[in-house]
Amino acid sequence: MRLRRKPWVDEALEEFSSFVFREKDLPEDMPGKWQELFPHQAPLWVELGTGKGDFISQMGELYPEVNFVGLEAAPTVIYAAARKVAAKGLNNARLLIFDINNLEQLFAPQEIDRLYINFCDPWPKRRHAKRRLTHADFLAKYQKLLTKGGELHFKTDNRPLFDFSLGEFRKVGAKIKNLTYDLHAENPTDNIETEYERKFSALGEKINRCEVVFT
Repeated sequence: MRLRRKPWVDEALEEFSSFVFREKDLPEDMPGKWQELFPHQAPLWVELGTGKGDFISQMGELYPEVNFVGLEAAPTVIYAAARKVAAKGLNNARLLIFDINNLEQLFAPQEIDRLYINFCDPWPKRRHAKRRLTHADFLAKYQKLLTKGGELHFKTDNRPLFDFSLGEFRKVGAKIKNLTYDLHAENPTDNIETEYERKFSALGEKINRCEVVFT
């Protein structure tokens, strides 16, 4: 469902202008320069579709030695994420209002150490398969932008999407590890839940997860 743009959000986001950016705020030669937006150089972990910020704000707090970038197309949703990042006083998280389809215009080859995709749109119709963020066309982009041996961590409640994704990962020759079809049954202590994860698991949906290594 497309969120209606709220007229107040642009002004409200100005409060967080030190760590929330629009594409127009970035220089044309931004690829390769993301470390300059952080106080310290550190591994760069990027969340594609950061939602309301539960995941990135908790990860930023848990891993202060890592720099995080959260991408989200909807300004209203970014605002919710920005409030959570600000509440935790994080200096290692940056948020960007951006269309993920143009990812290669934002980062340089081998600039990203890890990618996260959490509960993305499953695009269930076959004719929309290329819109899925785990389609081989997207994976080719990720592979270029990730460091050698870089990882993609993927979670979804949608089993058909998960099965499709596993096939795409294998198609591009990526290594799959730590695969589970019921993440919460295993109760890993390091799992950070997203807002969608809490919602779906409360409804009894099983959470699928895997880590993908690009060589």
